[in-house]
This record gives sequence, structure tokens and C-alpha cells, in this order.
Amino acid sequence: MKKKLAILCYSQATLNMYYEQIRSLFQENLHIEKYCIEGGSITKEIIADLVLVPSFDAFDKVRRFIKKTDKVLFVHRTISKLGLDKIMDIRKGTDTFLLDESIEMSKQMVSTLYQIGVNHINLIPTCPQEKLELDNKTIIILGKSSYNLDGAKEIINIGNSLLDINTIIEIGVRLDLLYILNRQNIGKSYREIATANYGLSQILGITNMSEGQLDILLQIIDDGVIGIDSKGTIFLYNENAEQTTGYKSKEVMNRDGIKLFPQIPFKNVLENLQSVKEILIKINGIDLIVSVDPIIHSERLYGAVAIIRRFSDAEKKQHRLRAKVIGKGHKAKYNFGDITGESDAIKKSIEIAKRMAKSNSSILITGESGTGKELFAQAIHNNSRRRNFQFVAINCGALPESLLESELFGYEEGAFTGARKGGKPGLFELAHNGTLFLDEIGEMPPSLQMRLLRVLQEREVMRLGGDSIINVDIRIIAATNKNLKEIMETGEFREDLYYRLNVLPLKVPPLRSRKKDILPLIEQFKREFRGSFQLSLPAEELILSYNWKGNVRELKNYIEYLVSLEIKEVDIKDLPFEIADVLKEEAYDGIKYEGCDKAVEEELVENLTKDIGKNLDKYIFVLDELEKAFIQNKRLGRRSILYTAREKNIFISEQEIRNIITSLEEKKMVNIFKGRGGTVITEHGIRVLKELKRV
Repeated sequence: MKKKLAILCYSQATLNMYYEQIRSLFQENLHIEKYCIEGGSITKEIIADLVLVPSFDAFDKVRRFIKKTDKVLFVHRTISKLGLDKIMDIRKGTDTFLLDESIEMSKQMVSTLYQIGVNHINLIPTCPQEKLELDNKTIIILGKSSYNLDGAKEIINIGNSLLDINTIIEIGVRLDLLYILNRQNIGKSYREIATANYGLSQILGITNMSEGQLDILLQIIDDGVIGIDSKGTIFLYNENAEQTTGYKSKEVMNRDGIKLFPQIPFKNVLENLQSVKEILIKINGIDLIVSVDPIIHSERLYGAVAIIRRFSDAEKKQHRLRAKVIGKGHKAKYNFGDITGESDAIKKSIEIAKRMAKSNSSILITGESGTGKELFAQAIHNNSRRRNFQFVAINCGALPESLLESELFGYEEGAFTGARKGGKPGLFELAHNGTLFLDEIGEMPPSLQMRLLRVLQEREVMRLGGDSIINVDIRIIAATNKNLKEIMETGEFREDLYYRLNVLPLKVPPLRSRKKDILPLIEQFKREFRGSFQLSLPAEELILSYNWKGNVRELKNYIEYLVSLEIKEVDIKDLPFEIADVLKEEAYDGIKYEGCDKAVEEELVENLTKDIGKNLDKYIFVLDELEKAFIQNKRLGRRSILYTAREKNIFISEQEIRNIITSLEEKKMVNIFKGRGGTVITEHGIRVLKELKRV
């Protein structure tokens, strides 16, 4: 269900502006309702997950309609850069009134303007409720104003106020929608908006930042940040930079950063336009780690930004730097709540996995392809003590041996032809303090299995071409769809590695053993693909009876296909041809009973005939009717069988049919579906029926 946001404003124009701004960022993922305070139009309780109000006096006027004050968010506002330019054009020293909807809001906006660099004029907050002595004064208004401004010397309309980035992010956090913002280029969205975070604004405004870059910046902004323009002048210097370097902001702002901090390779970065990553420097006797990146947009150099932190804090914040190197692809996105299913099989696996998450031991996840082994691995990581660090995943069967080795262990510069300048850290290093997920571990070449075993034993790695040992603290979660014990016997997989990995074994059940979960999964995938189709009863029965050899992945692919058809009701003829053909060929292969050979069946027939005695004909009749329905892809209920019996003058009661079907289910000859699902004969039942007819 979509979260609901209520926006309260004094004027309709501002209300519409905020609405469009929020809608453009959160799109269709948020339900927004607008409430205008003017004219007393709010007459009933406001029910929302979050209520956005412009000021306390606005809140005070409508607080009786808001029952839960913890759902209120007071906005931080700003203006457009175009509006800021108009203000900056006002002659220096001018006494200027700023007219806003209330005196509180006017004072807040004046504070914001001073923060973003308006310091050349004297701003005087005012509002329509106050009596103004215009006397040829300059007036700044925000959007259209109904106030009588006759007599003013100059009226400067800077446009409606806008929500600043802090408020937008707070909305995302409060409503659990921050991931929506992470998908977008927020820098682009805010390029034309002035913000009180002036240093951050500079970076966002002049850098063509990707999602990952913005995410990294927001994560590490609590480190020291020093920004210089293309001439070397410091324009950004945050509080953490003060604490890290020992220099106060007033001592460094607008000074030459290259001369003031010669230890930081600003000059080298500006000249070569190349980033410098994680070098050790010393400022005022303090060991620091610094990374410097050029700020480039549209092939034009605007300056450089340095991220600095104390060397003593390196271990604590190491995962953030690694996040910067490896990007968003190595974060665990899923939790146990994302695993859909109510069947006993999946509930048992989830319960076992939750207990494993509390441990630090290696885990081996087994299961068929498409069952969701990585989903379990991510959920385990997110519920472990390592959840604040990296989740790094690699498919051991997707890369050739040489490339897999360099990815896992990394390499030094010049280790081989084509090696990246400066070398590259391996996934073991990048997963330090976190989790390394080795998918398809059964495909790992034997030579690498030996190196992996050593890492598990010693907790240290050495890069290719390197001569130094790197200590790593990682948890290994491996997964495979192979029977590792079988390939151990052929020598393809090391026995000692198997027992190192299989400390905590977890088996993910196939979809055919958790058919209770198929319909909930279909609904989940329909929401994901924004589909609204309904399944006809025959189509639903076919889907429930299908074997699903590709498991959840195969089901998801089919639902995506059905959504693309854009039809309201999906019938048998609309199902992907693979399903229809398999069902015709295998005739409900998904519900067959495996494990009975001919000798067992013959013994069963012999025992069955002894048990049922004179009722043999009735058993054969019931099985015969079920077989006919089976061939027609139908399920039969007791009453349908009873109706047919009466037509054929066979004397059998509904209770007898119930008892026969129950007995047949115990012998694995039929499957009984709950409710009105009916009964279906199994392949084993068909074979036994043939033997019974021969008796």
C-alpha cells in the first residue's frame, strides 16, 4: 500500500509548487493530499503517514485536525537560483523587506538567505498581518501576493519557495522511500535550487553526479571535506575538516588551499584531472588518509574535493571507502521479510537461516537453480553483526579461472599484461568486516579451491604479483545447485574445503514442494510488474500443478510474460506454450509421486486387494474416474464422482468415496487439494490402477 503524505500551506500556489516538487521526485510511489489553510477549508481530521507543515503557527491553526504530532514534519525551504540571482542584483546596503505568508516563515526565509550567501543587503522580515510603511522601499515577494504594495519603490518576485534537499531526504527517510531517491540523479534535480548546505550545493550543482556518487557523498559527509575551485581557493570546509586538521574554518575559507595544505595533492589533481585515492599524509603531526577527486562537468574543470579522516579511524570507516570503490552493486538489498511464502517448507528454512545469521560461521546454501539462494544469503547478512559492512557477491561459474582469481584476490600494478595502473583490490579485501557470497561454488576450479581454503584457515590474502600479506575479517556464504558430495568423489571438489564451508548447512526448498506459496508469489510479481490480470480457474489449476523446474525464477519470468499480454483474464490458452506443452506431455507431472518402482507397486497391489476385499470394484471405479479427469486436465470432487456413480447405477455413498480417496492418498496414489480444489490421481496411482484391473 502506498504511503500517504499530507501537505499543508497557506496559499494554493505554494501548495501546488510543493506538490509538483515532491511528485517529480517520488513519482507514483507516494499518495499526496493537499490542504490549503486559507479560508478555513480544513474541516475534518487529516489522516496520513506524514503531515508536511510550513511553520509552527500554521501547525497551531490546524493542530486539532492532526491527532498524532509525531507524524508532523516542519519544512525547510529555499529558493531557486534564478530567484537568488535577482536578490544578488539588489544594490549593496539596501534595506529590503521580505514578505512571506507569516512572520515566522519570513524570519525562517531570511535566515536561509543569509546562509546561502545573501550578506550585501539588510533583510527585514514581514508578513501581510503587519502594517508596512513602504515609503519607497524595496520589497521581495515569493510568488504572487494579494497584499497591497502600492508605494513600494521596487517589487522583486523571486518565485515560490521550494523544499530544500534536507526536507526531501527527510520525507524519504520517514516514509521508507529513500530508495526511490537513490535511483535518481538528485544533483540534477537540485541544480537550479539554492540550498543552505552551500558546500554540498556547489558539488551537486557543478558535478554531473551519478546515483552511486551522490550516495557515497551523503554517506561520508561526516568525514572531513575540503573543496577548492579551479584556482585553488577553498570554498568548502566542513566541521569535521576542522576537527581533523586542527584549522578553524575562518582561518582557511577563501584562502589558497594548495599553499595552505601542500600535503593534500590538490595541485596534482587539478593538473592531471586524475583522482588520488587513499594516500597517507600528515597535518599538524596527525596521520591522515586523504582521497582527492577533480570536479568536472561538461569537460570543464571546476575544482577538486578532498575527503580526509584520521588514520586511527581507518578501520572503523573502512567499509565506507570500500563502498566507494565497489559501488552499490555490493550491498545486500533483501531481508527475510522479502521472502514470500507461508508453506511449512519455506518457513522452516527461514527460521533456520535466522538462527544462522546470529553466528559468524561459514554457511553452505544448497538448492536448485532459481530457488532464491542469494536472497537468503542477503537476508542472513542483513540480520548479522556484519550488516553495516559490505555484502560482496560473485558467481564462481561465470568467469574463466584467471579472471576469477584476479577478482577474488586482486593484483598489484604490473602483475600481468593489461593490469590496471595502481593495481586493484580483490573481493576478499572489499568484503573486509562484511560477507563474501560465493555463488555456484561447485564451479570453482580446483587450483582456486586450495587458495580459498587457505584464506578460510588463515584469514589473510596476498594480491597477484604482491609480496605483502593483507589480513581480512570476512564471513563466507557459499551456494550451489550441485551435489558437492558426489563431485568430491570424482575429485572435482576438495573434501577439506567442503567441510570448511559446510559448517552451517541450509537447504532452500524447490517451488514444487511449496505449492502453497505459488499464488502469493504470483501476486507479488504482479505488483512488481504492475500487472492486474486475473487467472481463470483452469489456468490457476494448471499453474499450481506445473513442475516448475526453474523454480521461483521461472515463475517470475512467466508472470512478466503474462503481464505483457495486457489482458484482464488469463486462461489456459494464454499460458506460455512451454507450460501447456509440458502439461499435455507429462499430464500434471508436478504432482507425481516419485520413488515407487515396479516391484513396490506389485507388492502394493497385492496388499491393497487383500485390504479392500469386496470393495475392489469401488476402488477401481473411483480411480478410473480420476484417471479420466486427469487426462482432461481436470480435478474431481467427491460429489462429481457420486453423480457419475448414480448415472452408471453404481451403488456407492459419498462417505464411501471420502474413505476411498483418503485411503488412496495415504498410499500416494492421489493428491487431495484443500477446499474445493478436488482430487488428482498421481502417476503412481495410474500404474497401480492398471495392475488392479488385471487382478
